[in-house]
Amino acid sequence: PALLQMSGSQPQLGRAVPCLRCRGTCTGFEPHSWRKICKSCRCSQEEHSLSSELEDDRKIGRLLADSKYSTLTARLKGGDGARVYKRNRMIVTNPNISGKDPTFDTVTYEWAPPGLAQKLAMQYMELIPKELQPVAGTDGALQRRRRLARQLPLYDQDPAQCRGLAEGERGLMEEFVKRYKAEALGVGEVALPGQGGGGKDEGKAQDKSGFDPWDKRAPAAQPRSLPASLLQRCETCKQAVPGDCPVVYADRAGYSRQWHPACFVCCRCSEPLVDLIYFWKGGAAWCGRHYCESLRPRCAGCDEIIFSEDYQQAEGLAWHKKHFACLECETPLTGKPFALANASLLCTICSQSKRL
Repeated sequence: PALLQMSGSQPQLGRAVPCLRCRGTCTGFEPHSWRKICKSCRCSQEEHSLSSELEDDRKIGRLLADSKYSTLTARLKGGDGARVYKRNRMIVTNPNISGKDPTFDTVTYEWAPPGLAQKLAMQYMELIPKELQPVAGTDGALQRRRRLARQLPLYDQDPAQCRGLAEGERGLMEEFVKRYKAEALGVGEVALPGQGGGGKDEGKAQDKSGFDPWDKRAPAAQPRSLPASLLQRCETCKQAVPGDCPVVYADRAGYSRQWHPACFVCCRCSEPLVDLIYFWKGGAAWCGRHYCESLRPRCAGCDEIIFSEDYQQAEGLAWHKKHFACLECETPLTGKPFALANASLLCTICSQSKRL
């Protein structure tokens, strides 16, 4: 059977972690002041994969704590009292009988849907593109951790990790986090068609209100009831769902909706939702990053959510006023001429020197 294991402690990765995107042109991560990028190569922190597995599990544990999904977390003995994600690892042992003496091949999945028999869990994995299967030691496992860093940044849930908060804004952020945990945060459930929620919740209300009080745009349309002919179709691709293949359910959507495993993606960026963690809004599933951005602007400088109503805007992007500065020399640019390329601000002097 699949094994449920707690992630063990791993040594903290140092700053000298080369960029995965640059492939050798960057010798290691060098923090760039308050920005979440490398000073050397300008790539984001997740391209360097600086966090350890234990730090990742602590981050998800913090996210799910104080929510109805807290059963997916646990307190480590001898720890600091914080809750840690009970990440379900699956270890599969297959006999290899090609030789004279049988041997065994062991495959470890860094994450698998919890609460499933191994056969159903393996069916789920086979429906995920092979390059995205989180097998330990493969690019799929690395991609999972990079999606985790991008979709669920720690500074979207922990005010202590934010450098852009002004005095008096910590309470606003704490309320923001408290509300999205209560109203939007969800973890997908894997089951056979018709068996989501134990098969007992077919009549569950979907999107109790079409209006999100955090969204300053027009209210979303009231959700429609799906006709019986569509109840066994994937919400994303609209293709039929075979009765013997696992599907993903999102309890906040109601159990009359289901997704193929490869189709449970963010409605904004189309990335697979890491560990099936989603945010429900407007009749669709979002990753954490884009859900937060749909409610509040995100600073193009520090990558944090902006809680002030007084911020800088240019060409569809937003900045904390104190972060509206040149990428190269840090000169504040409010009220000054500037150049903007690929979301990077440059003063006129640094922009000219780049062209030389």
